Amino acid sequence: MSRSILALLLFSGLLARSAEGADDWQRFRGPDGSGSSPATGLALTWGDGKNVLWEAELPGRGASSVIIVGDRAFVTCYSGYGLDKNNPGDKGDLKLHLVCYDARKGSKLWDQSVESTESVQGYGRFVALHGYASSTPASDGRSVYAFFGPNGVIAYDLEGKLLWKRKLGKKTHVFGTANSPVLYENLVIINAGVESGRLVGLDKKSGKVVWEASGMKSSWNTPSLVKAESGRVELVVNTKGKLRAYDPKTGAELWTCSAINDYICPSIVSHAGTIFAIGGRSATAVAVRAGGKGEVEPIWKTNAGSNVPSPVYFKGHLYWISDKGIAHCLDAKTGKILYQERLKSAGRVYASVLLAEGRLYAVSREKGTWVLAAQPEFKQLAHNVFESDSSIFNGSPAILGSNIYLRSDEKIYCIGGGKKKSRL
Repeated sequence: MSRSILALLLFSGLLARSAEGADDWQRFRGPDGSGSSPATGLALTWGDGKNVLWEAELPGRGASSVIIVGDRAFVTCYSGYGLDKNNPGDKGDLKLHLVCYDARKGSKLWDQSVESTESVQGYGRFVALHGYASSTPASDGRSVYAFFGPNGVIAYDLEGKLLWKRKLGKKTHVFGTANSPVLYENLVIINAGVESGRLVGLDKKSGKVVWEASGMKSSWNTPSLVKAESGRVELVVNTKGKLRAYDPKTGAELWTCSAINDYICPSIVSHAGTIFAIGGRSATAVAVRAGGKGEVEPIWKTNAGSNVPSPVYFKGHLYWISDKGIAHCLDAKTGKILYQERLKSAGRVYASVLLAEGRLYAVSREKGTWVLAAQPEFKQLAHNVFESDSSIFNGSPAILGSNIYLRSDEKIYCIGGGKKKSRL
């Protein structure tokens, strides 16, 4: 075989791999962190024995979301401690898991766990609402990176081989930890606000600290990458009092904007260089332009928000379901509130909404998943419940092809339009 033919075959293989990975859901809230997907053919309704392609038992609990890499699904869990708030057990027995499943069939491929070597916040109060595996893993298609608060970042290859570990601080908080890794070029970026008050860029291959920035005050949200009109890529994170933008390569601060003067859980979302942030117990939403310098001014500010779930953008509107189960729609240009509708008997909602096929998929903790029309008039399309699973659902939905992936404290579900069901 000639070198030219061999090179062509290798290049074709790389293109095929790239195309296959183009639809992967490799991080929290999807490829670009927007919570949106171009997927079609998704199920509108499901339940026990209906449109469930497979379901599989999890080895532990967790509030993280599923990610998809090729034909593999990854999720984090915890076991050994904090499974019963009346009798949580011994902290020394806490194990932190990264689990890999066949995304097409549901068979478990591997389960790697490490023992907790650092003291974690005691199980109870707010930590009992989500536990010790709340950060969604992230992957570049070659490695998988998971963050476990004071126990640090752990990197594995796709076969479950441990590559490296890196601790980013030992502090804990009554809220626990929740921020997920973000990947940029050769870096794994972590908001270690709870553990050390820092934003940190780590080398993907070695885990070595490349840069760090201070100022992560009362910040439980995952950073987002935003492209300004100039083409400059900015790493934006919401902190108490200020939105902050950094150069993702160096950690240098680019600009700040006075925003929400409270602790922040929701991640920002952006569209065409405009950043939208929500959060705080006072329920506030803010819009600001990317690409600024120094202290910048917001475009608008509105009294509407969410204390936990993050928003999505669609056709000039912002949508989210608040932690109190209230559906919101805002005009993205002006911040005008178009509707606020309480989902009947929804209870608490911690998962962030998924946008796909002009629909909003909103997972509640205990009362199932609502499907709403993504339009400026409130319209409920479906309400889907797994009657056989009474555990907590905190993870946000993920998508591969036309399938939706959900996780509860007990199971992982693959939901599609077919009727085949396998119980593993």
